[in-house]
Amino acid sequence: MTRWRYAGATDIGLVRQSNQDAIYVDDRLAMVADGMGGHAAGEVASAIAIDFIRSAFDERPTVEGLHNAINSANSAVLKDAHDNPSHFGMGTTVIAVGLTRDIEGVTSPTLVHVGDSRAYQLRDGALRQLSEDHSVAEEWVRMGRLTPEEAAVHPRRHQLTRGVGVEDTIAIDVMSLHAEPGDRILLCSDGLSNELDNDTIARLASAPNGLDEAVTQLVTSAKVAGGRDNISAVLLEFDEVNVAAVPVKRTVTSNPPPVAPRGQSTSSRASRHRRMTWRVWLSMALFAAVVAGGFAVVHWYAYSTYYLADDAGTIAIFQGQPNGVLWYQPVKVFDTQYQTAQLRPTDRQALRATIGEPTLMAAENWANYIHSEYCHYSSCGARPVTTTTVRGTTTTVLGTTTIHVTTTTAKKG
Repeated sequence: MTRWRYAGATDIGLVRQSNQDAIYVDDRLAMVADGMGGHAAGEVASAIAIDFIRSAFDERPTVEGLHNAINSANSAVLKDAHDNPSHFGMGTTVIAVGLTRDIEGVTSPTLVHVGDSRAYQLRDGALRQLSEDHSVAEEWVRMGRLTPEEAAVHPRRHQLTRGVGVEDTIAIDVMSLHAEPGDRILLCSDGLSNELDNDTIARLASAPNGLDEAVTQLVTSAKVAGGRDNISAVLLEFDEVNVAAVPVKRTVTSNPPPVAPRGQSTSSRASRHRRMTWRVWLSMALFAAVVAGGFAVVHWYAYSTYYLADDAGTIAIFQGQPNGVLWYQPVKVFDTQYQTAQLRPTDRQALRATIGEPTLMAAENWANYIHSEYCHYSSCGARPVTTTTVRGTTTTVLGTTTIHVTTTTAKKG
């Protein structure tokens, strides 16, 4: 049997105008979602993701069920954005730990992850990061293009390469956790991990600090350190824990499996194959592979990137190389909701020369960013800061589990 105790807290921070983070934790599932998108759409995306994952996992508390729950959340966020144009461009990170059941009925903890929210494991005061950030800067660190120190201050450290509600297909990191009684697992948004170093996180999140005290101190310390983003933390402590009989650690995509070709019977293909010598077959296969590979490489290069450009006064996102490659010309993906007049002069000048980005999501994020910078220096004002602390306990009476939640709200004028 696997059991944990838990506490969670979320806070608007000192700079943001709304809290687009969302958290959820009970005795089987813990989640942090960090929403993104203008006009409070990030708040909508994170709330949708939390609700759909919780509901789907309740129905099927297995590793596959947890993975499918995030797929369901991805579809739900995309649908909401389609149905509500004001929510265009929204998305969210998700990091969650669920107690998944195997075919023998044994439960063990499984981590699922999309985005740059993080999971840490704490044991005897030592901190270990479990998740890998799905951001441009961190991808470049793994490729060797940046050092971790350079990535920490790189302007693209906040640009995600994966997110829930961004594209139809989604790649999800799935990992079985190897934990012992007394271990703690911290799930947090980047508003916490960007403000506090590992030593501070380890000190505040570890015993002898109680769970409620630990999450309160983590959030408060992140605010004192700058509070430049929403701050969320969920802390778990295992009382008992099982290890998965067959541990999982892989990235699972929602791409559909390839469809087998139709139209020719197996016996017909076998008969034709017998009439060919192995040399003829090998020569044809090599020639086809070379030709297909050449076309594939050119096509991949032609459409491997995205860029922002001025489209008759509107910021538009294009896929491809700005000047085209051979017969492959760039394709406009869509016009954003922003006008080029709503940019700082330096950003308008950069847009005229086109702004290249590695992914569609990065291009959308950069459009949101340069528009928000214009808004920040033009007319956006500060709003009240609201802190919400969520503490959860469970009580079982005659087979019914009740979650008691205490909410404390403080406003800073």
